[in-house]
Amino acid sequence: MLAELKKRIIDGQVHEVFSVPRILVVDDEPLLRDSLRDILLQNGYEASAARNGRDALVQIARQHFDAILLDLFMPDIHGTEVLDFIAKRGLDTPVIVVSGDDSVDSVINALRGGAQDFLRKPYQPDEMLKRVGNVIQRRRLELENRSVLQQMEQSEKWHRFLVNSSPDFIYTLDCEGRFTFVNDRVESLLGYKHDELLGQHYTAVVFDDDFNQAQYVFNERRTGKRASRYVELRLKCKECSRSNGAEGRILVVELNAIGMYEQPDNKFASRYLGTYGVAKDISERKKAEETIHYQAYHDLLTGLPNRVLFKDRLNLAIAQARRSSEMFAVMCLDMDHFKVVNDTLGHVVGDELLLAVTARLHGCLREGDTLARMGGDEFCLLLPQISGIEVVGSIAEKVTVALSKPFHIDHRELFATVSIGVSLYPADGETGDSLIKHADIALYHAKTCGRDNCQLFHMGMNVPLSNRLSLENDLRHALERNQLVAYYQPQVDLKRGHIVGFECLIRWQHPVRGLISPAEFIPLAEETGMITAIGKWMLDTACQQLKVWKTRELPPVRLAINISPRQMEQPDFVEHILNALHQHGLDQGMLEVEITENLIMKDVERTVEKLKQLSASGIKIAIDDFGTGYSSLNYLKKFPIHTIKIDQSFIADIERDGDTSIVTAIIAMAKGLHLNLIAEGVETENQLAFLRRMECDEIQGYLLSEPLTAQAATTMLIENITPLAMFAGR
Repeated sequence: MLAELKKRIIDGQVHEVFSVPRILVVDDEPLLRDSLRDILLQNGYEASAARNGRDALVQIARQHFDAILLDLFMPDIHGTEVLDFIAKRGLDTPVIVVSGDDSVDSVINALRGGAQDFLRKPYQPDEMLKRVGNVIQRRRLELENRSVLQQMEQSEKWHRFLVNSSPDFIYTLDCEGRFTFVNDRVESLLGYKHDELLGQHYTAVVFDDDFNQAQYVFNERRTGKRASRYVELRLKCKECSRSNGAEGRILVVELNAIGMYEQPDNKFASRYLGTYGVAKDISERKKAEETIHYQAYHDLLTGLPNRVLFKDRLNLAIAQARRSSEMFAVMCLDMDHFKVVNDTLGHVVGDELLLAVTARLHGCLREGDTLARMGGDEFCLLLPQISGIEVVGSIAEKVTVALSKPFHIDHRELFATVSIGVSLYPADGETGDSLIKHADIALYHAKTCGRDNCQLFHMGMNVPLSNRLSLENDLRHALERNQLVAYYQPQVDLKRGHIVGFECLIRWQHPVRGLISPAEFIPLAEETGMITAIGKWMLDTACQQLKVWKTRELPPVRLAINISPRQMEQPDFVEHILNALHQHGLDQGMLEVEITENLIMKDVERTVEKLKQLSASGIKIAIDDFGTGYSSLNYLKKFPIHTIKIDQSFIADIERDGDTSIVTAIIAMAKGLHLNLIAEGVETENQLAFLRRMECDEIQGYLLSEPLTAQAATTMLIENITPLAMFAGR
């Protein structure tokens, strides 16, 4: 029996019901008390003994017992007093009275006092064990029943709490579609009190336009997988009072509903009771979806259609024009010098200017035209159903006039012009992509024609742009295909006639176009950002060549390389140069970097700091094309400059018109500042003779030598060739 009490099977699983029962034996006769305890212990119980009534009270107060075997007649405290103690403390421990007095009064008094059973001395051990087992089993059953009831009550409370605390509107309807239950959420969602909806037909809360769809969901009779799931409906909130003039809100919900049936013995005779439903408020989700949809097709700053929506409308215009054999135009507009506004006044002012330009452009449109922002400062106009090119010209003129007036933003007066490119359907393309592409090409030509003008696309515009695109694509592969080549033009000391250095010049050995001058591809590399990688290649190539000459113990010469503005802007510019020299084992004095005046003035503070770091390391700094930029004495004193290179245009003036004033002034200034002076572009003996008379330090140019390959330059150093030897004595 004990084993059965210790384990109980519930829902097909074995659960531990209780631990080993603890029994308290209370008797003043030691022999009987101890023997009773031993019997209990031998039968798997946990037994304790109390030698009298007072000892029993102490133990009962200290710990819990599953049953008590209590003798009535004890010398100190009578057994009935123990029963009173248990009752007053509210203990529910079952008591079996064990007594030699089997009179009816004793039994009745014991049972009235709270005892659950009466066992007369002397007794058989089996009888005693049976009585104990029955009492414990009955007690455990009572506890389990009480626990089940508590769980059911708690479950009902939880269910009521969960239903009323649910963020969803939960309801039940009767067979006629009238509300029989609504949870508390209905008040915050729809504004109705419970009593206002109970007994009302569901149509009282359904938006009028959704009646047809609602009748299938609110009258749902199906269950299981066939029941209604995730049906979107609109519900009417309770109308506000007429005094404030407000209208009732519409709530978008996602509805799930199933039919309710009673469960009789015969499952085929189930009676339909009504519908159970849950309505989830998805108004915020719908708003979010609408916002996402709007953002997917509109520019967030201006609210204009974006590129995706513009292309969609463009394709629609193509379909309509094809059916009706009409013409329409695509205009690409790009604001001139907008980057200057962003860079100088900040993006906040730039955004305000974009908004103001957008407003004025709107005023130039006809009904049915589409203005879109394609990104940055670029806009597109779709002009459907135009009668001729004069319409495009009229709108372009309107745009120009509208934007000619100043904009007043952030207490500043700003001006904004646009360059416009136009393509026509079907003459310039029959697809959306081709029309946008050709309008962009026309826009590019408007930019090259001085900006603030409108250009119509024609096929001749494709050729130079196509060549540029092809050149750009080829340049991106030039490095990886080893098509770049370094050439070296000697720099000669005029007094000694010896080679003192070379300028490292880059050429592009194109597989189809042949040798391409840097004047053709360096501006493109600057524009596309590829100049940084090319500059690193140039530095590494120059260091490798210096190492070759050093290893072969040739006369020491310096090697000059040109530095682009983008290279100077790199945060690791100085470290990269110093690391390259260190990796090739070169002295810093062997390298000279050439920079332009414009580069110096672009970011004075950072440029000064970087040049000072290079100069402190022993690297020489040269100003290339001197005289064509700022030519300020102030920066010559402020910057760590070692060499000035006179621009070849001033050297050419010596031969062309005999103008030597600029060259004379530059030479005098360099000598006064104790700077090394190099004249570049020396091509005639007259130029050479003049520079000798003026005691110019060094020269370079085609009169002495054209740029040489690495092998030819090495040969010149090996054979100690002095290019000025042929002019000696002249």
